[in-house]
Parts: sequence; C-alpha cells; structure tokens
Amino acid sequence: MSLLNFVKAELSGWGKLEKIFFPMEILLIVVLSFWIGDNKLALVSAICGITYTIFAGKGKISCYIFGMMGTMIYAYLAFKNALFGNLILYACYYFPMEIIGILQWKKHLKKDTKVVKKTQLLPKELFFYFGIAFLITFLGMIILRKIDGATPFMDSFTTVFSVLGMLLTVKRCVEQWYIWLVVNALSTIMWVQAYLNGSNCLATVIMWATYFILAIYFLVEWKKELKKD
Repeated sequence: MSLLNFVKAELSGWGKLEKIFFPMEILLIVVLSFWIGDNKLALVSAICGITYTIFAGKGKISCYIFGMMGTMIYAYLAFKNALFGNLILYACYYFPMEIIGILQWKKHLKKDTKVVKKTQLLPKELFFYFGIAFLITFLGMIILRKIDGATPFMDSFTTVFSVLGMLLTVKRCVEQWYIWLVVNALSTIMWVQAYLNGSNCLATVIMWATYFILAIYFLVEWKKELKKD
C-alpha cells in the first residue's frame, strides 16, 4: 500500500459528529495552552496523546505513531513532577508496547476498511488479569511511599492499570475502555493536584479529562461493533 492510500484509509470511516468534535477537542487545548502560557512540551504531549486515543478508538493502526511521539514527552513531564510510576510506565513499557501494537494490529485489520477487528475477554481471563493488577497496585503503592512519590496510591493504580489497559489495547479487547475510564479519572485528579501545587501543566489536565470523555464514547462504539459482529 502506498503512503497516500494508507493516509486515505486512516482518514476514512469518520462520522460527521466525530469530524467536528475531535478537532475541536484538540483546538481547545491549543487555545487554552497559549492563553495561559502553559508548558509547550505539555501541549505537544497532550495533542499527541489525544490524537493517539482518537485513532486507537477508531481502530486505526496509525494511532501508534502518535502514541510513540507523545510517550517520551509525557515521561519527561512525569519525571519533573515526581510521578515516578508514570515515568517508568511510559519510558519502559508504553514505547515498546506501541511497537508491538503496530505488529499485532497489522495482522488483524479488516481488508475492506483497514480497521482493526475487536475482541472480548473470557470471564476467566477477566478474573486473572484484574486480580493480578490489584495485587501489583498494592505492592507498588508501598514502594512509591518509600521513595517519597507525590501521590503513591493514585500513581501506583494508574501505572499498573495503564499497563493492563495497554496490553488489552494491543490485544484489541473492549475491556480496555473500562480500565481507561477509571485510569483517566484518577489521572485527571492527580494532575490537577500537580497544577495546584505550582506545576505549569494545565494542558495535561485537560488532556486527561478529554481522555475520560473519549473512553466513554469509544466504550459504547466498540460494544456496538462487537454486537454487530
């Protein structure tokens, strides 16, 4: 497939509401960021992150390109704000998994639309994944307290369940959106606290709030598609 045909395929299949709402979300962040003089790295990270989420929600493999661009920027911001769990998550897990995601999704694209095929976990898989995640969250909270992390519980929870969410994203599972709902809500609270403590990161706060809204939207969309299939 030529580059032009690839771009056309990635930009196809968008509804009228999506064509309006998604660009408006990105424009809102850009305008607010420049208005308050926000950190420009936070702005670029927010744009890349939201674009990644939108394209992932639409089942477009190009989501991982935007994901890799935003990952290392966000890792740097997490380091600057003492969010060590998020730092490790983005630099050492997300980036490699985004590469794996490209390879895995490429094997499961629908021939006609070039949209990835969706899947759903079995009950025993659901119990296994979530049980392990809660156990590691507790252990992570203890470690982060020892190294004076800014928000041990939320940092540990969002880190561990983001690991699981990314894994389920690569596996194309609808359950990922339930995880992102909770993770995005807690991450919004975590970054609001960082902003109130003097960090120049309003764009990051808005980014996580936008993620929360998008998670609700794509959870509904993926469930609809699974019913059709």
